[in-house]
Amino acid sequence: MISQGGRPAKKERTAFGERLYLVRVAAGLSQQQLADKLGLSQRAYAYWERHPVALRPDQLEQLAAVLNISVSDLMGEKEEKKRGTGPTGRMKQLFEQANDLPRSQQQKIAAVLEAFISQQRQAESKRREFSHAFCFLSVFILSESTDR
Repeated sequence: MISQGGRPAKKERTAFGERLYLVRVAAGLSQQQLADKLGLSQRAYAYWERHPVALRPDQLEQLAAVLNISVSDLMGEKEEKKRGTGPTGRMKQLFEQANDLPRSQQQKIAAVLEAFISQQRQAESKRREFSHAFCFLSVFILSESTDR
């Protein structure tokens, strides 16, 4: 196996080292560039990619911050995906684009969304009230018809 832009690797990467390598390459960084950002020598960083290492929590946090990922992702921990934790599809794209808008426009968008959400909740509340009234009326009619 040949490392990107370097000499042939003598040792296969560990699972952590492979994740580290993939994230570093995805970030467009060389070992030297990442080592510089971490205050390490390139040789010390290369060791992290090739050998079992026990990094301190502060090193993991710094590494994750420089690579712009979570420590959990860096460690390969599989987080359970929570359903309904955020928008998907078109709504996700719109929210991401809205993040780039000036704060005043974001506040206007928030006000419109809050109005729609409030309107929806009121409509749901009325439907529930109607449903409860209908159920009560049905029970009343059934009880009246069985009493005869």
